[in-house]
Amino acid sequence: MDPGFALNTQRRRGGMRWWVLVLFAGYLGYYWLSHRQEAAFTGRTQMVDTTMDQEVALGLQGFQQILAESQVVREGEAVNEVREVARRLIDAGPKLEQHLATTRGVSAVTPWDQFEWEVAVIESDQANAFCLPGGKMAVYTGILPIAQNDDALAAIMGHEIAHAILRHGAERMAQQKLVQIGSVAAGMSTSDMDPRQRQMVMAAIGVGTQYGVMLPFSRKHESEADYVGLMLASAACFNPAESIGLWQRMGANSAGKAPPEFMSTHPSSDTRIQQLQGWMDEANQIRAQFCEKH
Repeated sequence: MDPGFALNTQRRRGGMRWWVLVLFAGYLGYYWLSHRQEAAFTGRTQMVDTTMDQEVALGLQGFQQILAESQVVREGEAVNEVREVARRLIDAGPKLEQHLATTRGVSAVTPWDQFEWEVAVIESDQANAFCLPGGKMAVYTGILPIAQNDDALAAIMGHEIAHAILRHGAERMAQQKLVQIGSVAAGMSTSDMDPRQRQMVMAAIGVGTQYGVMLPFSRKHESEADYVGLMLASAACFNPAESIGLWQRMGANSAGKAPPEFMSTHPSSDTRIQQLQGWMDEANQIRAQFCEKH
């Protein structure tokens, strides 16, 4: 074999196409600047590249599919309880939004008029609830014994409503799009590497993205929904202190089942309790302001 050919082959295999990463970084900056907006209730900057109409349509489609595949409870005490808690939370939303706009200068406004609220109760052992974009909400009966009372149920449902009004689903879609593009850019930039070396680099990038970006991003959303949900429940005149007992029971229910926090999409129950305790003074102040008779 020609020594010069072998040397050139080694050089090609050992090279990194840095220009690809530079282009991706430039695109990332442009994408962020062109799709950033202020989040409702918190005022933080978020990245969203879908319209509210698109999100509402996706939420309706997903909700209809879930209900078609589930055993929906049509009437009874549980249904009445869930609907009443939802009504109070929904009614309190605009008031809380106005309060935070006045006290914190949050200018973003949630398009409540685009949300067509609908609440369902689903017969299931799952300890779960959700609220999709557009206000399509469901509570699984398996979470009711853990909630134990309306105040704790309000913390659960307020958390789920917060995900929808903060447009967390749209944020995750935008983030996943960038991660996919970044993966393609990483693959192109390492295409000249030795196959083994390239495999190691790509694996390291994948692990770093998962544990350094995706999971922390998800946990941040959960904490933000905990905060807004707690304030929403307080503005609806529920007792925010019941959220502590709720997460103590949730922790006991998931004992031995949940992965370590750094490997999870959700904060641990202990972390959530600590955060809720830190927000309790503010929650009580909001409750006192809106609910003097309670």
